Amino acid sequence: MNEKELSYGILRAVAIFLGVAFLLYFLYLIQSVLVYIAIAGVISLVGRPVVIFLRTQLRVPNQIAVVIVLLLVLCSIVGLITIFIPIVIEQSKNLGQIDVDAFTRDLNELNRQINNYLGVEEIDLIEGISRTEFVRNFDFATIPRYLNSFFGILGAGMIAIFSIIFISFFFLKDSRLMLNSILVFSNKGHEEKFKSVFNKIKVLLSRYFVGLTLQITVLFILYSFLLSLFEIKNPIAIAFICAFLNIVPYLGPIISGILISLFVISSNLGADFQTIILPQLIYVMAGYAICQLIDNFVNQPQIFGASVRSHPLEIFLIILIAGLTSGITGMVVAVPFYTAIKVVAKESLSEYKIVKRLTRDM
Repeated sequence: MNEKELSYGILRAVAIFLGVAFLLYFLYLIQSVLVYIAIAGVISLVGRPVVIFLRTQLRVPNQIAVVIVLLLVLCSIVGLITIFIPIVIEQSKNLGQIDVDAFTRDLNELNRQINNYLGVEEIDLIEGISRTEFVRNFDFATIPRYLNSFFGILGAGMIAIFSIIFISFFFLKDSRLMLNSILVFSNKGHEEKFKSVFNKIKVLLSRYFVGLTLQITVLFILYSFLLSLFEIKNPIAIAFICAFLNIVPYLGPIISGILISLFVISSNLGADFQTIILPQLIYVMAGYAICQLIDNFVNQPQIFGASVRSHPLEIFLIILIAGLTSGITGMVVAVPFYTAIKVVAKESLSEYKIVKRLTRDM
C-alpha cells in the first residue's frame, strides 16, 4: 500500500466516522419526531385489522375506513380526558377544603395503629415527611414556573396528538408507505426478501399490539369491578392507570398493586386500622391477585404465544435482559424488537441451528 492509498483510507474512515456522528446527532435532535412516527406506526398496526374488516366485510371505501379508525382513536382520547378532568377538578376542590389539622391527626393515628399492630417502634410520620429535602426546600415562588411548565407540556401534547393522527392517517391509508420507506435501504435484487420480512413483521406486531390492547381492556374491566365492589373512590380512573401500567412487564403489576393498596388506605383514612382498613386491604389485594392470575394464565399466553410465536420463558429472559440493559423503556419495547429480529434472522440466517430452533414456529 503506497502513501496515497493510505491517506485516502484514513480520510475515508474519518469521513465515515463524521457522517455517522452527524447522523446520530441529527436523530437525537429529531427524537420527538421519531417518537411520533413510532406511535403512529403502533396505531396503524392496531387499526390495520379494523380497516381491513371495514373494507372487505362492510365494503367501506379505504379512506372512509381510515377516518373511522382515527375517529375511534380520537374518541378514546377524548373519553379518557372527560374521565380524568372531573376527577382532577374534584380533587382540587377537596384539597382546597381540606382540614390540615384533622388530616394530620388522621395520618398520625393511622401511623400509631399500624405501629401497634406490627409491634414496631413508633415513628412520627408527619415529622418524617417534614424532614424530607423536598418539603424543607420547597419555595412557593416556584409555583408560577410550574404552571408555565404545565401549559408548555399541554401545548406540546396537543402538537404531538395532531402529528400522530396526521402520520397515522397516511400509514393506514397507504399500507405500502412504510414498506416503500424501508425498501430504499435494500440492495438491488433483494427487494422481494425485504418485502417478505416486512410483511411478516407487520402481521406479527399487529397481532401483538391488538392483543396488548385487549389485555389492558380486560384488566381495566376487572380492576373497575373490583374497586367498585369495595366502594373505592374514583374506580374508573384508578383502574385505567393500573391497567395501563401493565404495559411494563412484571414491574407494572407490582406498581399497580402498590397504588391500589394506597388508594384503599386513603379511602378509609380516619377509620380503625385493625377492624376496617386491614380487612378491606386484604380483600382488595386478594381480588387483585385473582385479576393478575387471570392475566398471567389466560391473557398473556394468548398474546405472547399466539401473536409473536415465542415461548413464555424465552419472552421472560428477553424482557429481563432488556430491563437490565435499557431500563423500563427496554422492557416495553423488548417483545416487538425481539420479534422483528427473529423474523430477520429466519430469512437471513436460517442455516444456523440456533436460528432454526428459535424460529421453528414462525
